[in-house]
Amino acid sequence: MKKIVSIFIALIFGVISFAQDTPFDKSAFKEDKDGLKEALKNLKEGDKFYLQEPFADYKNAMPFYEKAYAFNPNNADLNYKLGMCNINTNFRTRALPYFEKAYRLNPLVAPEVKYYIGQGYHLLQKWDDAIKNYNEFASKNAGQPNSDPELLKSATKKIQECKSGKLLEKKPIRVFIDNMGKNINTEYPEYCMIMNADGSEMYFTSRRNTSTGGIIDNINGGYFEDIFYSKSSGDGWAPATNVGEPINTKGHDATVALSPDGSKMLVYIDDKGDGNIYESVRKGDAWSKPKKMDAIICSPYHESSAWYSNDGKRLYFISSRPLPGSKDKMEKDKDIYYVTWNAEKQKWDNLVRLPDNINTPYDEDGLFVHPDGKTIYFSSRGHNSIGGYDIFSTELRPDGTFSDPINIGVPVNTPDDDVFFVLSASGRYGYMTSFREDGMGEKDLYKITFLGDEKPPILNSEDILLAGLGQVIAEKPAEPIVSNRRGELAILKGTIYDDKTKKPLYAKIELTDNVKGEILAEFESDPVNGRFLVSLPAGKNYGIAVKADGYLFHSENFDIPKGADYQEYNKDVYMKKIEVGEVIVLKNIFYDLAKYSLRPESKTELDRLIKLLNDNPTIKIQISGHTDSRGSDEMNKELSKNRAKEVVTYLIKAGISEGRLKYEGYGEEQLIHSDAEIAKLKTEKEREAAHQENRRTEFKIISK
Repeated sequence: MKKIVSIFIALIFGVISFAQDTPFDKSAFKEDKDGLKEALKNLKEGDKFYLQEPFADYKNAMPFYEKAYAFNPNNADLNYKLGMCNINTNFRTRALPYFEKAYRLNPLVAPEVKYYIGQGYHLLQKWDDAIKNYNEFASKNAGQPNSDPELLKSATKKIQECKSGKLLEKKPIRVFIDNMGKNINTEYPEYCMIMNADGSEMYFTSRRNTSTGGIIDNINGGYFEDIFYSKSSGDGWAPATNVGEPINTKGHDATVALSPDGSKMLVYIDDKGDGNIYESVRKGDAWSKPKKMDAIICSPYHESSAWYSNDGKRLYFISSRPLPGSKDKMEKDKDIYYVTWNAEKQKWDNLVRLPDNINTPYDEDGLFVHPDGKTIYFSSRGHNSIGGYDIFSTELRPDGTFSDPINIGVPVNTPDDDVFFVLSASGRYGYMTSFREDGMGEKDLYKITFLGDEKPPILNSEDILLAGLGQVIAEKPAEPIVSNRRGELAILKGTIYDDKTKKPLYAKIELTDNVKGEILAEFESDPVNGRFLVSLPAGKNYGIAVKADGYLFHSENFDIPKGADYQEYNKDVYMKKIEVGEVIVLKNIFYDLAKYSLRPESKTELDRLIKLLNDNPTIKIQISGHTDSRGSDEMNKELSKNRAKEVVTYLIKAGISEGRLKYEGYGEEQLIHSDAEIAKLKTEKEREAAHQENRRTEFKIISK
């Protein structure tokens, strides 16, 4: 890209080495009066758009100016106007040659010309040349009566951006950046991609000619925004389709956020200029009509971006509202806020603005909260941006504070706008909206593959868990597998069924910290297809309970230590009705090694069992203990019996009638996995997991 622009500059400079500022009048074109007449006509038509109020229409002015330029390329004012048209439309790096030429033809063509020459070099990442021209603009215009104070202020900021760019360019991050291709991108703008936690589905905004209603925006000349959808497959992303009604309307409809499990979508609706955030709920493949969010979120000001926390208890969002407590009612630069879900009142509550180490005097936008529950990505024009919006990350610390933002680096960030970044749960792949010269349209969606620190190449044997994402590195050298430093978590997903009918089932899913005995979050399976997805940030021993009316609860245990590599677990759950003979495993009952005393982490699971017995006061159960095959038969039998007895004792102390309870120890008599089966497993990890399944506590309904 830089080479092409450099050649373009050289060609123009070659032509203008001895050129003079040539006016569009008869004295300069005595031999071509007809050509001059046509050129003047094109200048007049271009000026109608260029001088249009309240906003210049650079896009429609440019074709007329280009026709006039073909007749007379050596007019300083026309070169300046073509520079302005280019720098304010799709291909901004093409502006520099026009500004340079305008200045050479007439250094007084416009007071701001050096500023825009600096901006042209800035966009090409020619930092020193940009700084030189910004400084020349500032020195010539500072203190002048007709100088633009905002442009002078901007020049100072842009000099700092160039200095940041020089520093970050010295230590670029190792990535592949790939256009997402024709199934996603078009000649029209595509932006603001959102996806569920496992990366299987994505939605994004586009201004295509196939938008619902087909209406063109009078302000920018583009089609109204609509939301599009694509699903991943083994070969990449399927061709994107318009999601249609009720989400898309005849007005502006744009993507904002998707809950980690993909069950809720936040969308932006223009509301006749008062942009607000709405929520749509998914059942199966159908989305509900979007409902406007609570008034604490949707203010009279502009709310453009938002994202759910991984547990659904917080909603972060962007707003241009005045600072909390301020008497000033004027719209401000965009800041990041969050609200907390009040379960008792069933509404969002407690508005908080993020601190000043996150929010800057400039705009913040493009929020994304990673499923790890702590990392927040956002775009900002402040901090150490290298130009336009840059992508930054911050971490929510255990004490509730936020770490100072970190620029995620070059080449992901450019001197132009880089926004709406999302990261796969694994931390391996990112996606963003960017203006790039190799793009297919004004804005395109790009995929980023993070490679980590440089290492000797090895065979690429990585098991890519996010379907369809291997395509990026085709026809490129194999890269080493990198340790995951972006998303320490696991994803649990699957479908909930009725055990007998095998039909999908709606159920509630309770996520508990076993060590603290705290309920962390509650989720639901899809009422139509029974699917669920839960993110499990590293650093906790999780108890998971699936509950549905008329069914025994189903429990799972996932101990995800801090620093653990990313994992995906696919687990279909078959729920058993409360009937005589049914047996379930209590997977969150814990004992110390070779002992039968209950560990404190068992309390939540036991309390679930107590509730089940209290809700069904006539049923009687048997608690049974089981061990693996290691150790003597006699010792295993005694240990398993004592463990079962310990559970029964706990239930009796909690008020359950002793007459409803029996216990038995089976030792290694009822193994789930035989020694022969375990011996065939390939790894020690797999073998130990099988032994763990053999060591279990069960309960069985013996009468109703």
